[in-house]
Amino acid sequence: MDFLKDIVKEIGDDFTQLASDIEDTERYVDTGSFIFNGLVSGSIFGGVSGNKITAIAGESSTGKTFFSLAVVKNFLDSNPDGYCLYFDTEAAVNKGLLQSRGIDLDRLVVINVVTIEEFRVKALKAVDKYIKMPIEDRKPCMFVLDSLGMLSTEKEIRDALDDKQVRDMTKSQLVKGAFRMLTLKLGQANIPLIVTNHTYDVIGSYVPTKEMGGGSGLKYAASTIIYLSKKKEKDGKEVIGNIIKAKTHKSRLSKENKTVEIRLFYDDRGLDRYYGLLELGEIGGLWKNVAGRYEIGGKKIYAKQILSDPDTYFTDDVMQALDEIAQKEFSYGEG
Repeated sequence: MDFLKDIVKEIGDDFTQLASDIEDTERYVDTGSFIFNGLVSGSIFGGVSGNKITAIAGESSTGKTFFSLAVVKNFLDSNPDGYCLYFDTEAAVNKGLLQSRGIDLDRLVVINVVTIEEFRVKALKAVDKYIKMPIEDRKPCMFVLDSLGMLSTEKEIRDALDDKQVRDMTKSQLVKGAFRMLTLKLGQANIPLIVTNHTYDVIGSYVPTKEMGGGSGLKYAASTIIYLSKKKEKDGKEVIGNIIKAKTHKSRLSKENKTVEIRLFYDDRGLDRYYGLLELGEIGGLWKNVAGRYEIGGKKIYAKQILSDPDTYFTDDVMQALDEIAQKEFSYGEG
């Protein structure tokens, strides 16, 4: 033991310690949706990892940007002294959009990046600066990259300027290298990173299969990969948001290949916090769905009425029971 303690002392940094001294508590970032929290962490009171990479992938117009902004809003609302660095590759984020989502503009920095190399340098500089701050001065911080699929490379730009019609075969290696450098540093700094990415149909697959673009770099680096698909939700004739189907493609925190539906509004409400809990309770036998109405407390009530007054129906006891169901449904070693 003395030898091991001497090794720790000799190395002499903040990130070398005996295994018995490692913090045992997983850090989570509440996403703003109880059911999505359960999907990615195994607890409705959890969320995405607080110091790892989470990939949100889907086809075009599945709401990846809106989804990410909803998580950012909830992160900033939950951490009044926190802030977010938003790496934008699509020029999709502007002041009007951020204001419509109810995001505090004074605590969000939008960083436009064009190439993988540019993202790597700027993200590493930001993490290094954060780590060098005294621990007591470090406020909660989140990174978002939206999106990986739109990042070019310096070689690709040079070839285009020289009118060379060639594919850059180094792109996947650059992506892998960028995340290889960032993964450990983000973990050390306790900074979560959400990365949006595109999916495509796999040609020649026996069954319809979606695959995430960008090579294997993000697949290896991400602790969680969620695939999104959607359908629009209307109020009369007006489209007010999306019902998003979210599926765990990869997860180190919960079971894979689990699917839930979440509701995403287009206004400052963002993610519906309680949507999906009725279905979860039905799975766990907490109540029954009879002809579109839920039997709760001896009454048959429509879902719309329950979700419009969640405080009345989702009491502390009910939420605790729902969390136990979520653990059985989504956590490793349960169910």
